[in-house]
Formats: sequence, C-alpha cells, structure tokens
Amino acid sequence: MDDTARASYAKLEASLAAMPAEIGATPAAVLMISAHWEEAEFTLTSNPKPPMVYDYYGFPDFTYQIHYDAPGDPALAARVRILIESAGLPARLDGERGFDHGAFTPLNVIYPRADVPVVQLSLKAGLDPEAHLALGRAIAPLRDEGVLIIGSGLSYHNLRQFFSPRAWGPSREFDGWLSGVLMGGSPQDRSKLLTAWEAAPAARAAHPREEHLLPLMVAVGAAGDDEAQRSYHEENFLGGLTVSSYRFGRA
Repeated sequence: MDDTARASYAKLEASLAAMPAEIGATPAAVLMISAHWEEAEFTLTSNPKPPMVYDYYGFPDFTYQIHYDAPGDPALAARVRILIESAGLPARLDGERGFDHGAFTPLNVIYPRADVPVVQLSLKAGLDPEAHLALGRAIAPLRDEGVLIIGSGLSYHNLRQFFSPRAWGPSREFDGWLSGVLMGGSPQDRSKLLTAWEAAPAARAAHPREEHLLPLMVAVGAAGDDEAQRSYHEENFLGGLTVSSYRFGRA
C-alpha cells in the first residue's frame, strides 16, 4: 500500500525488487503458488487476461482499484496441468479466476511493468504437506523451460497474534527451525522434516492453519537437490516478528 504503512515493509520490498537481478534473466513466465487460493484439486488460471481478486476487507478504497495487468498464459497452464496429472495428481483449469493479493502484491514489486506472463496455481484442499511437495516435484521440469516458480506465503502467519509481542517468541523459534531444515541438511532430510512440520518448535503457534506454509513446500519439491539460500530475513518485522524468504537455484 502506498501510504505510511509502506515503510514497515521496506526490507521485504527491497528483497522482492532485487529478484530479477538475482535471477539474472527475464523468465518466460511466472508460475505463482499463492496461499490465498484453495481448491478441491490443484487448479490453474487459464484466462489470457486474468482479472483481479480483491480478497481482503477493511482496507483503504484505493486498494480495491489496484490493477496488475500481466497477461495470462493459457498454453503454460495446459502444460502445467499435464505435468501434474502425469504425476498422478488431479488438476484442472479455471478460465475465470484472476490474481489474488498473494500474487499481485509481490508481483507488483518484482515485475512492476507487468510484462511477464503469469499463471497462478492453487493449493489443494486438505493442505497435505506431502501432496504439495509432490506437486513441486511434478512441476520441476518447468525450471528448465524458463519458468520462474514462486511460492507466495509467509513463514509466520498467526493473524490473532500478528501485532502482539506474544508472536515474537514463536515466530523466532519456528523461523530458526525452518532455517535449519532448509539450509542445514540434505534435500531428502528437508522434505521429511517439512512433511512432519507440526513437530517443529512453536509450529502451531506460528501456523494455526498451514496454508501460508505450503507454497514453500511446493518450491522445495521443485528445487530437487538445489541448496536453499535465505534471500530475506528480519527479526523486527512489524515490531518484533522474525520472518524469512528462501531461494533455490543456481542464480
């Protein structure tokens, strides 16, 4: 939001804005997995001109006028569907669905000219970690086809405590565990540990519901044997939250 609240997100904004240079090449398209879309089966936007989905309430009027006019990519959506179904997972296309704020908010910063095609991919109802790791493995070939896969969620997402000091300890504990899992072990170990994420320190205090964690699992599945790099980290976000983002790849 372009108002006084924006300053609180300066470090996160800077990390998103740095992504194109870190990647080193303009992708053919972006496949965005957003925490804000769940369906009975994995679902892809196939609209060539995706509309906006203002999936929030009580914000200033101008936030309901935001447009992110990146084109869709129906051919890519069909290709991703084939990859998912070939892995034995159900998938379908949605020709009406548009970009929710889990997609258009970061993309507005990463590619502000909206000149890279975007397909959004839903989570699957039930929120099973292994299913989303398997989804990532299924779509991994896209990385060699010039498609940038982005998991849009949050490493801490307990909205009841979000602006309370009671969130600071749990966010720090869970973030420490997550960092150790992603950067401190083998790819096989990290997948096993992520599958059992509820056993992590402060797991349910950090994620009463896991939809904001699962986009990371898709990225981990797609990463294969690539090492993780922490591309963003704060220990005083919004007053005291510990939060992180990670990147997988050779860039």
